[in-house]
Amino acid sequence: MKIAELFTDTKIVVRIQERLPSLFHLAELESSRGGNVGMEVGSIREKIVIALLIYKFGEHNVETDIPTTQPDVDVKVFNEPISVKTITGKSLNGVKLIWTVDEKKASEFSQSYAPSSDMLLVQVNWNNSGWFYLFPKSVQVEIFNQVGSQTYIKLPKPGTNPRGVEIAGEALRLLANHPKSLKIPINWLRETIDYNPYERWLELWQKD
Repeated sequence: MKIAELFTDTKIVVRIQERLPSLFHLAELESSRGGNVGMEVGSIREKIVIALLIYKFGEHNVETDIPTTQPDVDVKVFNEPISVKTITGKSLNGVKLIWTVDEKKASEFSQSYAPSSDMLLVQVNWNNSGWFYLFPKSVQVEIFNQVGSQTYIKLPKPGTNPRGVEIAGEALRLLANHPKSLKIPINWLRETIDYNPYERWLELWQKD
């Protein structure tokens, strides 16, 4: 499993610990309006993690043009599918398996779902500690079979609008504590960043 090298290469581990908080802070600044962080921050975070994979493994070994029909795959490394997830908070909750507001679609998805790729999960916990996890597919399948789909999957409550089907908190904690899961501790401190959301676009307008 080549992706595990992210967690065993000492230089990469240090770079992740040093760079990830500032890059994710920049992602929040880029997706903020009126002091509120928009939902698009998730897509920017995903690109940051994928850029890390390109940095580590080389552009020719990382496939980013993944069809949207594969909800559990965001990128492929050496042709191995990887799912990239990020959450914010001190507890492991809210990891979406699929984004949908359709109750029937959510139910159908839960009945057919089974883990199909390795998962990278970043737990952002500002001004505190969090983690960068790797949940191998084999570990996900083991936990999924151990607890059953009804415990592993959290469906949206009828009449609410949570926008998706999630991995249940209990299942996430089992994944995080599994001896074959890998993790890197992250100290989530925000540094002061002089950021102008229009500067890049202004430079392109001014370019001859």
